[in-house]
Amino acid sequence: MSNDSTPLTPAPLKIYLVEDSTVIRDNLIEALHETLPLELVGVASNEDALRAWLRAGDTACDLVIVDIFLDGGSGLGVLAARSEFSAPGRWVVLSNHATPEMRRKCAELGADAVFDKSNEIEALMLYCKRLAGIDAIGDARNSLEAAL
Repeated sequence: MSNDSTPLTPAPLKIYLVEDSTVIRDNLIEALHETLPLELVGVASNEDALRAWLRAGDTACDLVIVDIFLDGGSGLGVLAARSEFSAPGRWVVLSNHATPEMRRKCAELGADAVFDKSNEIEALMLYCKRLAGIDAIGDARNSLEAAL
């Protein structure tokens, strides 16, 4: 039996971020980098920029994170574009306006999850870790170490 000490490293999670606030966008990207391996495939501050990305066709992405209120258009329009362009990956909303009504609207438009910026950032990070397979890798590593 070989003793391969190469650590199990998940592939980077490919993320596209739709957020108009530079401060929030930069802080979120930093927090995501600290939490998991990621490849930021693009950012948009408005609905038109997201639609241009979708039209370009290079949408290899695991996760799109969308704010509701944008400089131009809205996160609801962004979510509608998902089905219009048959965009792949998971799409989640991160908003200060995650009311029950807004959560329902987002779900109707195909959001996979909705997180509140003020008190659910940790839940978003856990969601991203699970999507990246980090928990599964940690469990596998723990099981392997226990078996040795």
